[in-house]
Amino acid sequence: MTGTEQGGLCEVRVLGPVSAHGPNGEAELSGTRQRAVLGVLALHAGEVLPFHRLVEVLWGEDPPRTALRTLHSHVARIRQALAACGVPPVLGTRESGYLLDLPAGCVDAHRFAELVATARRDLAGGAPERAAQGLRATLELWRGEPFAGAALVGWGEHEVERLRELRRSAVEDLWEAEIRCGGHEAAALELPRLVAQDPTRERLVGLQMLALYRCNRHTDALEVYGRLRHTLAEEFGVDPGPEVAALHTAILRREPVLDPPPPAAAAAPVPPRQLPARVGHFTGRDGELTALDEVLATADEPPIVVITGPAGMGKTSLAVQWGHRVVDRFPDGQLFVDLRGQDPRRAVPAHGALAHLLRVLDVPDDRIPAEPDERAALYRSLLHGRRCLVVLDNAGSVEDVLRLVPGGDGNLLVVTSRLGMAALAARHATRVVVVDALRDDEAVSLLGNVVGGHRVERESGSAARLARLCGGMPLALRIAAARLLGDPARPIAEFAAELTGPHRLDGLVVDGDSRTVRTVLASAYEPLPAGTARVFGRLGLHPGPTFSTHLGAALGGLSPADGRRAVAELAASHLVTRAGTGRFRFHDLIRDFARQSIDVREPGCDVTDRLVDWYLAVADAANRLVDPERDQVTPVVRHVPTELPFTDKHSALAFLEAERGNLVPVVQQARAGGHLTAAWQLTYLLTSFYDATGHWHERVELCKQGAAAAAELGEPAAEAEMLRALGVAHSMTRRLHDALTTSEQALRVAHTIDDVVGQGHIHNNMGNTYAELRRFDEAVTAHLLAVERCATAGHALGKALSQRNLGHTYTQMGRAESAFTPLHEALAGFRELGHGRLEAGTLDALGEAHLQTGEQEKALEHFHRALTICRDIGDRWLEWETLLDIGIAHLDLDNHDQARHHFEEALTISREVGDRHGESCALGHLGRAHLLAGDLTAAQTHLEAAQAIRERVPDHFEEAHLHRDLAEVAQRREDPTTARHHRETAARLYTQANATAEAESLLGP
Repeated sequence: MTGTEQGGLCEVRVLGPVSAHGPNGEAELSGTRQRAVLGVLALHAGEVLPFHRLVEVLWGEDPPRTALRTLHSHVARIRQALAACGVPPVLGTRESGYLLDLPAGCVDAHRFAELVATARRDLAGGAPERAAQGLRATLELWRGEPFAGAALVGWGEHEVERLRELRRSAVEDLWEAEIRCGGHEAAALELPRLVAQDPTRERLVGLQMLALYRCNRHTDALEVYGRLRHTLAEEFGVDPGPEVAALHTAILRREPVLDPPPPAAAAAPVPPRQLPARVGHFTGRDGELTALDEVLATADEPPIVVITGPAGMGKTSLAVQWGHRVVDRFPDGQLFVDLRGQDPRRAVPAHGALAHLLRVLDVPDDRIPAEPDERAALYRSLLHGRRCLVVLDNAGSVEDVLRLVPGGDGNLLVVTSRLGMAALAARHATRVVVVDALRDDEAVSLLGNVVGGHRVERESGSAARLARLCGGMPLALRIAAARLLGDPARPIAEFAAELTGPHRLDGLVVDGDSRTVRTVLASAYEPLPAGTARVFGRLGLHPGPTFSTHLGAALGGLSPADGRRAVAELAASHLVTRAGTGRFRFHDLIRDFARQSIDVREPGCDVTDRLVDWYLAVADAANRLVDPERDQVTPVVRHVPTELPFTDKHSALAFLEAERGNLVPVVQQARAGGHLTAAWQLTYLLTSFYDATGHWHERVELCKQGAAAAAELGEPAAEAEMLRALGVAHSMTRRLHDALTTSEQALRVAHTIDDVVGQGHIHNNMGNTYAELRRFDEAVTAHLLAVERCATAGHALGKALSQRNLGHTYTQMGRAESAFTPLHEALAGFRELGHGRLEAGTLDALGEAHLQTGEQEKALEHFHRALTICRDIGDRWLEWETLLDIGIAHLDLDNHDQARHHFEEALTISREVGDRHGESCALGHLGRAHLLAGDLTAAQTHLEAAQAIRERVPDHFEEAHLHRDLAEVAQRREDPTTARHHRETAARLYTQANATAEAESLLGP
């Protein structure tokens, strides 16, 4: 397949963030260098770009020794990303370099250059209107700085500057065309901003001078020239060039050739053109604009288009922007009515809107019917057979819209509203386009477009922070940009600091403009019923990223059904946004507004008490379902929920998974608010959830908060339990020395209160940590102490757990024959207690012991029994471990396909639960499986990916395995130097991990 045949299947964009798009969406490129490679290949599409040129563009004149190999690796990953989004093989290898086999039209930079050349021909040929129209559309190809997100050096920097210069000259062409068409007044308003960004660009200055002259501002035009002459003399010691100097002379002489073109002859009455002017610096919204374009492209009879979203998100701007883009599709007129539905007191009723529309359609006042139905009928009759665009802005109700639906297939109705207008679908075909916050890069681009790109570039980090503080809300961003524009010397960082904190809405105000973020949000809040407004304000105090309707009911003191209705009303008003089944989220600025609204409506209310009580009740109920043996805490709850959000173990785990992002913030808020008992009890009750699902990095912070709360409370039993839990979390995140230190603290506290059972649990945890550190003698001692303590206290569960871990330690030591007795005793104990999770863990440990003794089939039998239990109870962490063990057993049996299948399942789980250690282990095993199957490329890819994770999640023993296998890959590729490096690294890591036998086996005698 040639590049021409492939052209419709791939688009590469470099006029902004570098990206590639295929039939299945955008390619997932990772890293600045992958984007750089793809971008420069796209600029040279159809040409072979030599390897040395690509190395130079990535590393400059002093590349690393591994540069060429790294380049090949980047290209391989680019190919994978392109294939994943449905692009056929277009990135080819030639003897001397790489070739991106695409037509120029598939690259936005090439399209831009071609379209600019066409516009210049129109301008030179006396067609400035066509040139201006073409240039406006062409400049919309730019989405930000060229090659954003890509790191180019050397000749690549010159390519970027070439693109910038092409854009600057296209902007100059546009304003020359606009001035020729009589647009000097608009030019006189916009050109000063452009000149301020590049004050020595003579053509731009000349255009500003001409625009001012044609606006009868002769003195201003001469002053502009004077500033240019002064700047050039001061900075470069030169005078202005002959062209701008000649223009200056012509202005002094007031030569007639500079006068604006004569007005066109009186034309026949034109159809109504009521669309407001486009908003300045419209940014982003590519997806929404495409969705609107599809309405016209795919429907013979266009549906009603509803543009909906929260206040301040730019619904009207989007409607107007798109309306101007498609104005040629509606030659009979564009009608616009602001229904002011956001304010019931000022809303325009349907009969009033109809009267306005009829006047626009040239109906005299004395012929406008009095009855609303007759007005609607006349309105439809007048539009029948025409092709008109009707925009109803700020609609407040479906009833107001229904009377304004035009007749005839050629007309299109676009409605903007904060409400979803779902009831329209019962009468008419509708297409809903939801407008939400801008992406981070779009938000920064909008700031740069308003205040100037150079200013934003100088403080790129602060600009990004400011964009985040505005939450991507276009209204907030424009207000922030306006404040910066009004104070050119003020650092962006200083303004961002002003907006940090609970009162940032106060900073998003511009003198002389009553439309602030607060007033816009207030217009959506004030019409709410009292109960819904109460739920809104109280939910604003929730510290997490999302919330459920059950929480809304609890905070509002409502029944579950009324709580669901209240949250649904908030969602319909776009004061909250759906974030999953039964879950919602706030925009950051709307959350701030909600928190402030509660101060007005409900001073001194008990929101935090209700919130903490609800989480305690939910965690307690979930714990009883997931791990009923964990029964040390029975919380006292004053505000008891009338309905729980789950009914069984699986739904409890699923609900807590959805709540996961809230758990640490809620415990932090409880502790900060003085609810110390609730903070540590909630941490304890959530243990069973984390045991089953992982997410141990979050668990570390949770346990730190719980331990601090218990210490502040002065309850040693609670403190010992929290420290014990923190030690486990440290161990599971591979912070093994921290785990030992914390466990020793816990043990000291447990001794002070003579907590024998607690001592047993802590010794057991310390034994596990010693085993992970391969300090096996200390591990065995700790486990035997744990068995003795729990047996003395008559704690059957603790004794069985310690026996299980003792047996597993024996297996790790290579003494599987010693493991069977404690493991079988533990298994019997767990079955008697009915503890499925620990039964599964013991079956897995027995499988490992049988695997060590060469009984692979018996091992697989135990592993599969363990896996069945894990999946039945929803324990993702133990499922991951068992899948790895099954894969290892299959490797021992040379069943490479089965091994890879199970390793890949384990990899998926580790990524879903965010366990980077587990992800590295699974990748390492996959690498070994590919190695044993003879696929060296796949083996190296997986092993290097696992090794990259180890830089952030160290584990000397596991990392040593990776280097051992990478050494074998290199050896098979006849690369003895690399093989020796990996072997020596593996031996050193094995030694550091106390695995001396493994180290000696690598280095030999």
